[in-house]
Amino acid sequence: MAQKPSIPKGTRDFSPNEMERRQYIIDILKHRFQLYGFMPIETPSFENSETLLGKYGEEGDRLIFKILNNGAFLDKVDDELLSSKNESVITSKISDRALRYDLTVPFARYVVQHQNEIAFPFKRYQIQNVWRADRPQKGRFREFTQCDADVVGSDSLLQEVEFIKLFDDVFTDLKLNGCTIKINNRKILAGIAEMMGAEDKLIDFTVALDKLDKIGAEQVKTEMLDKGIDPQAIEKLQPVFELSGSFEEKITQMKSLLSESTIGLEGIAELEFIKNKLTTLKMKTAHLDLDITLARGLNYYTGCIFEVSAPQGVNIGSISGGGRYDDLTGIFGMKDMSGVGISFGLDRIYLVLEELHLFPETVKAGVQALFINFGEAEANYCMEWMFRFRESGIKTELFPDAGKMKKQMTYADKNEIPFVILAGEDEIKAGKLTLKHMKTGEQETLSPEDLLKRFAE
Repeated sequence: MAQKPSIPKGTRDFSPNEMERRQYIIDILKHRFQLYGFMPIETPSFENSETLLGKYGEEGDRLIFKILNNGAFLDKVDDELLSSKNESVITSKISDRALRYDLTVPFARYVVQHQNEIAFPFKRYQIQNVWRADRPQKGRFREFTQCDADVVGSDSLLQEVEFIKLFDDVFTDLKLNGCTIKINNRKILAGIAEMMGAEDKLIDFTVALDKLDKIGAEQVKTEMLDKGIDPQAIEKLQPVFELSGSFEEKITQMKSLLSESTIGLEGIAELEFIKNKLTTLKMKTAHLDLDITLARGLNYYTGCIFEVSAPQGVNIGSISGGGRYDDLTGIFGMKDMSGVGISFGLDRIYLVLEELHLFPETVKAGVQALFINFGEAEANYCMEWMFRFRESGIKTELFPDAGKMKKQMTYADKNEIPFVILAGEDEIKAGKLTLKHMKTGEQETLSPEDLLKRFAE
């Protein structure tokens, strides 16, 4: 007996209707990206391991899918090394490629590799799949699509302002009103670590703090203790856990807390600049919130960081994020190249729109009308008009076989085709077509020209 087919955990098949809905989101993103001056690029699905490893921190490295080398890859590993079970060393011997973890590091590699062909500042968007060896759960997959927009070659904070407006425009277009755009600055986090006397534990501190909304303050403190952060230093963090009020009130409190930290105050000044610009420009439907605990655990962020949460009542985590990464291209030998970018989580956005019933009724796959096939003469008549319909932008098809009427109607019903078009002897003689509405069963006979007008309405 043949084994029942399956797919790996954390991956999915997409039906025609699901693909149509995904394309609806992508089309809105592309439209906004292009309006903002971003240009499309693509990079390979897999990169050299050295390009990816070490760029996302220890936790990120564990989630990178490694690709085994071709051929007899074990020939490079001796028995002693195999028996040692040293995973990192063995992996380096048998795998020199990996599936991309995100689109940002490959983009940095692209910029460095093509720097002589690029005019800076360079604005690009990229919509491609990425892979992470994560534990699958709602809204978290091992293969998923990222939709990124980045600009490199400018350290102007006006870029951050534009990205926040881009968030607002995209979610307004999707009718996803009430999203919260959380903002923080890694310089503020560095200032907090300085205030705590834990500068040498900045990465451990930020990785733990970023989990506050998921695991709570006590577990965050426990994780920091486990990472060797002094208990007295953690106690100094209490005002951050208790921070509340409006954007401006939080800024005032943080100025007091970080009054002796130069880098912390620099981060606060950057947030004030952005907030003031947005007050003038005004937001459409999204809300901007200062979240000092927002850390975004990726090591390459150096300035402002963003995260967007769905409207209240939808429990799915962040649906977009990003930030500034002044040093990213430096890891590939290109110094002093500041960049900032954001990423839209297509899969999570899809789930939110589905849960809130925000997909338009018109967004569905399949044809608008099926021509019924009564025989060779009738099919020839229908084909002539079918191609005319297609030239007018109407999605149509002719049932390929002159089968029973019931079979053809069942086909239309299962494929959710809203209309069928019939042309028998009477219609052909009169130069007409009969339109049947599948949902109501109503029929009317019209000239093909009038029928074309009907679909155009």
